[in-house]
Amino acid sequence: MTSRTGATFTSPIVQARHWLAATDLPAGKPLINLSQAAPMAAPPEALRREMARLLEEPATHLYGPVLGNPDLRDALAQKICAQYGAASVKDTHIAITPGCNQAFAATIAALCDQGDQVILPVPWYFNHKMWLDMSGCKAVPLPVGPDMLPDPDQAAALITAKTKAIVLVTPNNPTGTIYPAPLIRAFMTLAQERGITLIVDETYRDFLKSDARPHDLFDDPDWDQTLVRLYSFSKAYRLTGHRVGAIAANPDLLHQIEKFLDTTIICAPQLGQRAAAWSLTHLDDWLEGERKAILDTRQALIDGASPLTDQGWRIRSSGAYFAWLEHPYAENSFDLCQRILREEGVLMLPDTMFRPESDPAKGREIRIAIANIAKERLPELFQRLAATRALT
Repeated sequence: MTSRTGATFTSPIVQARHWLAATDLPAGKPLINLSQAAPMAAPPEALRREMARLLEEPATHLYGPVLGNPDLRDALAQKICAQYGAASVKDTHIAITPGCNQAFAATIAALCDQGDQVILPVPWYFNHKMWLDMSGCKAVPLPVGPDMLPDPDQAAALITAKTKAIVLVTPNNPTGTIYPAPLIRAFMTLAQERGITLIVDETYRDFLKSDARPHDLFDDPDWDQTLVRLYSFSKAYRLTGHRVGAIAANPDLLHQIEKFLDTTIICAPQLGQRAAAWSLTHLDDWLEGERKAILDTRQALIDGASPLTDQGWRIRSSGAYFAWLEHPYAENSFDLCQRILREEGVLMLPDTMFRPESDPAKGREIRIAIANIAKERLPELFQRLAATRALT
């Protein structure tokens, strides 16, 4: 009998690595890898120095509290209150996890039983779908509209007695779409009215275009009766290899999450936690520079894309780490991405990796991780993609 894990599809990132290993790149065209949304550089020098110092502290090498180190939990609660103009988030609302994927997994384990349902906007973040499959939960697809935004009314029609949660990722992975604050509020209201949980994954919130707060959900004094907010330190501070994520939620839910974390990892890595705590109080200016650099790349993509748009490509959405492109060919995007890798040395992910098998819309679009390319290389990217020709 096949296990649930055995029946779960292979991660797109793993598939892309297999493509790369099996492909001879074209001569004179070094790889442009736009497949994975992760910083490709080490943490800033000041943080590396602090991490080196922390390695000399004995506590860095020991177990810590299951829900995370108290100073990091408190610092993140204060940061959330400052960023959202709220006063209702306390350290007791915070749990620290080894990465945001683990934050999602722990939340689903605490909320759901086998056979329960969770609504995911489509295109969806593949690891969310993978974990639901491995957990025996049903992912209910919620197609987005032409503006790449999900519709609360359509979501309402999908809710059943088995529905436990709706998941929003904003800025979105994979499309880059930034959900407007009124839309996020509308989903919160829906979840409150229907007695389900709203999970908002804000892994990429540090790279928003606007300085305005992304939503007002923390204004509610009882926000924790409905909202679970997920976050990652990995993208903001280049700590991907150190695995530090976070959950903001009701303390009673965190008590259930604590059981999952204690059983699976005991505690998030100490060096990563201590580095994250230091970063929250020392790297605001540096992080602002990172945000501006990514926004500059995004704008350069939009401003310089005429070589592509002239050939029928279309930028459907862009924001934070990602852009979502519609290609002009009859060829399925799964096959097209592999051909572009062979012919032009550009590695991207097809939309088929972010949609249900039955989705009639699949095959027309491609995700690129724009944060992983310097804006100076965008003309080369445009040239390579524009050189791709339709199959005859």
